[in-house]
Amino acid sequence: MATTADIRTGLIIKLENSLYSVVEFGQNKTARAAAKVWAKLKGVDNSRTIEHTWNSGDTIYPVRVEKKAFQFLYKDDSGYNFMDNETFEQIALPENMIDAPQFLKDGQEVAISINTETEQHMSVELPDKIVMLVTYSEPGMRGDTATRTLKPATVETGATVMVPLFVEEGEMIRVNAKTGEYIERVK
Repeated sequence: MATTADIRTGLIIKLENSLYSVVEFGQNKTARAAAKVWAKLKGVDNSRTIEHTWNSGDTIYPVRVEKKAFQFLYKDDSGYNFMDNETFEQIALPENMIDAPQFLKDGQEVAISINTETEQHMSVELPDKIVMLVTYSEPGMRGDTATRTLKPATVETGATVMVPLFVEEGEMIRVNAKTGEYIERVK
């Protein structure tokens, strides 16, 4: 069995019959009392975010999770449809399981986390950085590049990203899928 010494960011644990992913954790030590381990947990099978505290050395119940490569196919009434790259099996998942659905492009490869005990699909993760085509952007003012002024730009999936004034329509940009922020232009 695992103990609180095995807690790390990204670990998925079973707590009160629900699955939680460890977002942040730490240890509180005091002079007189035993050390405590705390963790900020995000619900995998629910939308709750909680904080939990254990005594140092307490037993925790990690869940074995496997990540498999899938390809995004299309979105319809049943949800977002993905295809397993190895078996070509297709699955449909709801939007709340995807970390950034506004940046999903047809044919894009994603990683789907699967609970190995129940074979249940838990979450869909996009790559950290995604290259997108700017489909609409207002023209920037000439000479207005001294400050870090941003303007909205629509990318090929319909999402809006704040970009610097020099980015124009038809250019390729790199976007951080986790935060939705502009990173750089792609040549």
